[in-house]
Amino acid sequence: MPRIYLGMASAMLAAIVALLIPQVLGALVDGALGNGDASEIWWPVGVVLALGVTEAVMIWFRRQFVLVPGTHVESRMRNSLYNQLQDLPVAFHDRWPSGQLLSRAISDLNLIRRWISFGIVLLVVNVLTIFVGFALLLRINWMLGVAFMICSIPLWIYGYFFENRYSIVARRSQDQAGDLATSVEEAVHGIRVLKAFGRGKYALKNFASQAEDLRGTELEKARTIANIWLWLLLVPDVTFAICLLGGVWLASLGQVTVGELVAFFATATVLRWPVESIGFLLSMTVDTRTAADRFFEVLDAPNTITDPEHPKTIAQPEGRLVFADVHFRYEDSPAQYPDLLDGVDLELVPGETMALVGLTGSGKSTLTALTGRLYDVTGGAISLDGVDIRELTRSELRSHLAMAFEDATLFSASVRDNVLLGRPESTDAELAEALDIAQAGFVYELPEGLDTKVGEEGLSLSGGQRQRLALARAIAAKPSVLVLDDPLSALDVDTEALVEAALRRVLASTTALIVAHRPSTVMLADRVALLEGGRITAVGRHSELLASSEHYRFVISSLEDERKREDRRDERRDQDDRELREASL
Repeated sequence: MPRIYLGMASAMLAAIVALLIPQVLGALVDGALGNGDASEIWWPVGVVLALGVTEAVMIWFRRQFVLVPGTHVESRMRNSLYNQLQDLPVAFHDRWPSGQLLSRAISDLNLIRRWISFGIVLLVVNVLTIFVGFALLLRINWMLGVAFMICSIPLWIYGYFFENRYSIVARRSQDQAGDLATSVEEAVHGIRVLKAFGRGKYALKNFASQAEDLRGTELEKARTIANIWLWLLLVPDVTFAICLLGGVWLASLGQVTVGELVAFFATATVLRWPVESIGFLLSMTVDTRTAADRFFEVLDAPNTITDPEHPKTIAQPEGRLVFADVHFRYEDSPAQYPDLLDGVDLELVPGETMALVGLTGSGKSTLTALTGRLYDVTGGAISLDGVDIRELTRSELRSHLAMAFEDATLFSASVRDNVLLGRPESTDAELAEALDIAQAGFVYELPEGLDTKVGEEGLSLSGGQRQRLALARAIAAKPSVLVLDDPLSALDVDTEALVEAALRRVLASTTALIVAHRPSTVMLADRVALLEGGRITAVGRHSELLASSEHYRFVISSLEDERKREDRRDERRDQDDRELREASL
């Protein structure tokens, strides 16, 4: 802030110097030029030159002072926003489109930086310059000064209405720009799907519709700005004409000298830029206010998943995971809908592998997400080694627990960084072991091996390769509890068998909760839990549940049917590959 104040002071000095020049010119006209004495011209010329140089130096100082604070503020705000986005719960990200967040992190913060470095300084200085200039005009001739001020009143009235009207349009424009950014991001991420289904023109049509809405809003903004510019240009010209007529009349009456007229109109000319700048400075200020509102919408978003004030610790983690009367419903669920999880009771003893099965939409993935506090339970409790997970810090909880999701997400980083995300201090031997268990040896054949960057979201790899790296990432974290949400769905039959055989070594000493969508995954488990109607309705060995539970038999039959369909798809794909190879030969 001190640099901003120094910048304002420099700009104010430059403005005062600029206003002094007309006063010197007035004295020159009434003095040396009026007397016809050439020897008296040099000192006013020297003063004007000195004032001009001083003004230029002050403007240079203003720029030097104000540029640095704006970039620092922008950097701190962007870091705060990113930190907040990392800290906010998954429920927040479920509601907010990524394009809206991106527009706030880039476009809105750019607006704020420009306003801090340029807008606020000029707005304050130009308003003060106008008041000082008006005072000088009144000093030169009070009648002309009053006329000038009265003629300027329409500008202030229109400026008030302009701000109210423009703020609404500016907010709509920035929100539409965020929606447009979301559409671009979705189209880029989903380019394979759009191309596969030939829906590029459909996506373009939707994008063009949104772009046209934004274009209409931008045109409305432009018309609003054009209207205020009409007043900003018209009113000063009319004011000059009126004051010129009045000045000539007063000069003819001997109430004002020629030098005073020169000083008056030269001062009014200096004031023209500050007056005209009010329009775009007001529009910049309104845009910035809207950008700040949008920024603080995210920064002030309540975080419902926080660390406890007095956290507990787990000195010697064993991996006992207990769900006690767990209830959960999403925030946007209609009130008449029952809880998605309606009293789940389940206990995993240390070292046990529990498979979780149920029909699609029964809440299996949601239950696993609750273990890492990606969401918080709305009723009941989940405990790890006898401690309610809400009494642990999130960092400690997630150091004891690792997850692998069906939708494997990788980052634009090296294979090594992706796999060691949860435990960067792992040794090369531990990294190699995790890759071996996940059957991810293909990474050694990549162009740069473990240092190969996998590209945005890992889309340069196949779905099965991404899943194996995500599984390796969870294994490399060496957690006491391993939560796997159908981590093998994208693997072929042979690779799945190899991964399952290797996983048995890990699961022998690690508590694991595995969401199973394949019968073969169920076979990895010591026990199976059946999720039905938001509750665990049966727990036991696979063979026991087959004999005792009709619903379990139905679920397993559905899984087997789905697996057969997958096998047929794999066979057709292999057959197509063979035919393509034969055709190429």
